[in-house]
Amino acid sequence: MTTLNIKDIDSITLTVTDINRSIRFYHEVFDLPIVKNAPRPTVHLAHRDLEFQTEAEAAQHLAAKSVAAGSAELAFETHDDLENTLAHLTNYAVEIDDGPVDYQGAKGKGTALWVRDPDHNLIKIITY
Repeated sequence: MTTLNIKDIDSITLTVTDINRSIRFYHEVFDLPIVKNAPRPTVHLAHRDLEFQTEAEAAQHLAAKSVAAGSAELAFETHDDLENTLAHLTNYAVEIDDGPVDYQGAKGKGTALWVRDPDHNLIKIITY
């Protein structure tokens, strides 16, 4: 029997109501570069792509069976200290939904806080 050796995540697609607003938010707030030559609107996160689609666009191509804006939960890791992260989010008027709190993440013990994007997708920001 053969095995499938998955190594990493290549990309994630978020369903949003306004692609331009979402691209602007992720680019400005999280400093993610915009990918100009991607097949769909995309920002780059480390070695991964974060792609955007609307519900109408999802209906026109291969997509998840059920798509809805605001239904995603993402976790981003930062290497910035907590004070800088909080100051940066405050500068962009991003409300903190919860935290900062001690949190057990994928890499061990860290500190996490939660915010929402313009479509109310939940974003955990964790630092180790």
